[in-house]
Amino acid sequence: MDTFTLANQVEIPVIGFGTYKTTDGSDCAVVRQAIEAGYRYLDTAAFYENEEAIGQAVRESGVAREELFLCSKVWRERMGYENTQEDFESTLEKLGTEYLDLYLIHWPRPKDLSVDWKPLVLDTWRAMEELYLAGRVRGIGVSNFLPHHLNYLMEHTSILPVVDQMEFHPGYIQKTAVDFCRNLGIQVMAWSPMGRTRVLKEPFLMELAKKYQVSVAQLCIRFALQCGVLPLPKSSSLERMRQNLDVFGFEIERDDMYQILTLPQLGWSGEHPDRERMPAQVCGE
Repeated sequence: MDTFTLANQVEIPVIGFGTYKTTDGSDCAVVRQAIEAGYRYLDTAAFYENEEAIGQAVRESGVAREELFLCSKVWRERMGYENTQEDFESTLEKLGTEYLDLYLIHWPRPKDLSVDWKPLVLDTWRAMEELYLAGRVRGIGVSNFLPHHLNYLMEHTSILPVVDQMEFHPGYIQKTAVDFCRNLGIQVMAWSPMGRTRVLKEPFLMELAKKYQVSVAQLCIRFALQCGVLPLPKSSSLERMRQNLDVFGFEIERDDMYQILTLPQLGWSGEHPDRERMPAQVCGE
C-alpha cells in the first residue's frame, strides 16, 4: 500500500481500518481478519472499549509491531492534562505496546456544551505535546475539530496537529474544514467514508459504480483518496475488507469527481462538535 507523509515526516498507510463497533470489545477475530486482509493502520479510541481486543489481534497476527500503525484517542469526557497522561498509559497497556503511532483528541469539547472547552483543549494538548517530545507517540492530532477550534489551539501552542479526523463522504465533504487543514499541511482522515445507507443507495453513485465496475463503497473510498483524504472504512466481512483495499485499479474522471463534490447533503451522521446530535430522521436517513 502507498503511504501519505505527515507534516512531521512520519509515513502513514493511505487507508486505515476503523474499529468502532466492529468488535464487542472481547472478540479480536474481526481485527485479526483485517490485518490478514492487508490493513496496517488500525484506528481505535478509548471510547470504543476494544483496545484490549486490538492488542490481542496484533499479537496473534504475527505481524511485527513496527509494520503496524496504531492510533487511539482520548475521550471528550476525559480531557485535561492528568486525565490524558493517565489514559495514554491505560491505552498502551491495553494495546500491549510501548508506543503509539498517533494519539488524538477525540472531540474539541465535552458533551456538556456549556462547559468552557478552551482550557480543556489546551491542557490536553500540553500533555500530548509532552508525550510526543518524549518519543512515546510518533504523531499527535485531533478529531472533529473545525477551523475555529484549530485556530484557538494554534494560537496557544507550539506544535501543530498532524491530522484532523472528521466525517467525510459523498454528500458531506466539509469543504471549509478540509481546505483549512490542507492549507496548513494537516492530513484529513475520513471517519464514515461511505456515509450512511442513503449514500450507498444514492442512484448517481450506483450509476458511477457500475460505470467503473466497482462497488459504491469502493467508489467512496477512491473519492476520498482523490481528494487527498485518508479513509477509515469499517467492515466485519473479510471479503469486503479486501474489496475496500482494492481501489487502486481505477481513477474517477474529472467531471464525475465534480458531480460527487456537488451532491446535495446526504448521509450525515447528525454529529457536530458544537451542537447536540441530530436524530437520524432529521438527517434524512
